[in-house]
Amino acid sequence: MPGKEEVESGSGCEQLEEKSGNEEESSEQPPKKKRYHRHTARQIQEMEAMFKECPHPDDKQRMRLSHELGLKPRQVKFWFQNRRTQMKAQQDRSDNNILRAENESLQNDNYRLQAELRNLICPDCGGQAMLGEIPFEDLRLEHARLREELERVCCIASRYGGRPIHSMVPAPAFVPPSLDLDMSIYSRPFPESLGTCIDMMPMPMLPEPSSFPEAGIVLMEEGEGLAMGLALSSMDELVKMCNANEPLWITNNENGKEVLNLEEHARMFPWPSNLKQNSSDMRTEATRDCAVVIMNSINLVDAFLDANKWMELFPSIVARAKTVQVIKTGVCGASGSLHLMYAELQVLSPLVPTRETHFLRFCQQNVEEGTWAIVDFPLDSFHDNIRPSFPLYRRRPSGCVIQDLPNGYSKLTWIEHAEIEDKPVHQIFSQYIYSGMAFGAHRWLAVLQRQCERVASLMARNISDLGVIPSPEARKNMMRLAQRMIRTFSLNISTSSGQSWTALPDSHDGTVRIISREITEPGQPNGVILSAVSTTWLPYPHFLVFDLLRDEHRRSQLEVLSNGNALHEVAHIANGSHPGNCISLLRINVASNSSQHVDLMLQESCTDQSGSLVVFTTVDVESIQLAMSGEDPSCIPLLPLGFVIVPVESSSSTVSEGNSMQSNSEDGNGNGHNNSGCLLTVGLQALASTIPSAKLNFSSVTAINNHLCNTVNQITVALSNNTTTTSSCLDNSNAVGSCNEPTAAPKQQV
Repeated sequence: MPGKEEVESGSGCEQLEEKSGNEEESSEQPPKKKRYHRHTARQIQEMEAMFKECPHPDDKQRMRLSHELGLKPRQVKFWFQNRRTQMKAQQDRSDNNILRAENESLQNDNYRLQAELRNLICPDCGGQAMLGEIPFEDLRLEHARLREELERVCCIASRYGGRPIHSMVPAPAFVPPSLDLDMSIYSRPFPESLGTCIDMMPMPMLPEPSSFPEAGIVLMEEGEGLAMGLALSSMDELVKMCNANEPLWITNNENGKEVLNLEEHARMFPWPSNLKQNSSDMRTEATRDCAVVIMNSINLVDAFLDANKWMELFPSIVARAKTVQVIKTGVCGASGSLHLMYAELQVLSPLVPTRETHFLRFCQQNVEEGTWAIVDFPLDSFHDNIRPSFPLYRRRPSGCVIQDLPNGYSKLTWIEHAEIEDKPVHQIFSQYIYSGMAFGAHRWLAVLQRQCERVASLMARNISDLGVIPSPEARKNMMRLAQRMIRTFSLNISTSSGQSWTALPDSHDGTVRIISREITEPGQPNGVILSAVSTTWLPYPHFLVFDLLRDEHRRSQLEVLSNGNALHEVAHIANGSHPGNCISLLRINVASNSSQHVDLMLQESCTDQSGSLVVFTTVDVESIQLAMSGEDPSCIPLLPLGFVIVPVESSSSTVSEGNSMQSNSEDGNGNGHNNSGCLLTVGLQALASTIPSAKLNFSSVTAINNHLCNTVNQITVALSNNTTTTSSCLDNSNAVGSCNEPTAAPKQQV
């Protein structure tokens, strides 16, 4: 190819064109030998660079380039024509290879389906199904007649039986289990019976996925001008807050963190007098942090402007998000775009209310500095039709400045600035909330770093995974299934979508919450699901608790979680640089093995500086095979259980206003000098009834509450028994800090 590029048709093509324009003269003269002009390496390099920027240069650009390179304009013209032809040929070859591979895949699927059709068994007689002998139209009519008859019988039975009877039960998908695993049924981790739905107990039910509040809100034309003016001033405020130091950001002498000087901020950035101001009962939160992530600025900007991608990047923070209106699109790409958005932000616990807000998101590119900036600013300041949320939450100019780094990395400086109604917070979470850790910039960037590593792992190729994963596509499908499991677990243990949790009166300090949900949609088991969540303070660094819960061998020692069964990893997918960020497919070993029914455990563990997650669920081998084969995994029912571990700082380092910048004294694992313990949130779920309209009884609530208490107690005992080897654990984890056993810790336990 280099030889072909160098042998350009500059002079030769020029002669051919002259020949075509003077055919009569050329016919009389004897044919001349073609002269070829070989371009120099510098000429080719300059034209290649120009081609990358502009494949179709105009006359002025060709003239300027010819003068710089010492070529004729026609030579430059012909070189670009040949280069475009070459690029098109390469693209055609690539497209042909892709189409050929897709054709072969379709042919293989066709052969497989034909083989399955030949091996179908009649469910009535057990013989081979005879397809093709009965006309399809007759089969369709017979099916409709039998369906009507079944519905009529079910209606009569429901009338006399007093409870609804489903006429059609969806048949399981026919997927032959091809995983060669020696496994059997996993005993569900609820030794006590959940009872029957006879003694009814009134419980709040999780509402159906409600529509977004004020879905009809739009910004009129007269408000668009005000919004754009406010967008530019908010962008200027964001950039200055990212770059400024004292006196805008001052250092707290007690903990070394940076705190926003509210008086200096009000002087530098006065809010327009015609817009709403914060009231006296509003508390200000402001934090700042910096981080490097493995994603370029273009992909980051695209994710921030797409509500669905934004939720996928922050599954544990953004419960719901929607782009209500695109007020302005960018002139060149995303720069200059202005979106009206809605978001609901969460902490993974029912003890912390979510924060709902409408806001405007503005994106701008600074070409000179090579940066992108995205800023959010409040909408309710000039829109009176928005119903206030509870607690009242207003997002002041917040966002990030993105700067590209080599090798696809980006450096982000993040600002979180908001006003929140000063309402009482549960005692166990008050320190976590008021220190700015719950919704601060540090948590946003820590989660973004981990999720960017996950995306890079998802897109990576030539990775040899441990276990039975057959192909890179199957690996991607497993990662998507685990992502849905994480998101389902996060939504089910928070107060998102208006979930109303009930506190058990006999729980210590009211830390146990329960709720029941009616599930009729695919993705979770149909029926009534009972969820129970408890939060406990533990006097151990969060990474020690995370290591105990993510390790299947150590967790199997907890009788209440494993029921005495050992776990064996049969597939492993690394999600990031930290060994704890991974997806595992676990085989559950029990005393009796059965090849007829196989259950697995899908587990994902993830950790960053802001906390850790361990989520798992039992699945059968048919569902795993379905996910690996490329089918839509959204129909696979998942009922995830898990643990949320967040570090909490010592009370002396708490910033009461919640406006701080995270200290750099923490290491890569989030283990800092100020950590004095962690909050462990345990979330359990159980299918109480397969009838969605049923209600709970007291025995079901008692069973899951006892199981929850036993889980927390056994985890506490296991951590206490390991205190003698704490120093070695810290050395193995490269941790900074102390794990000495406290003697007078304010322990709160269910």
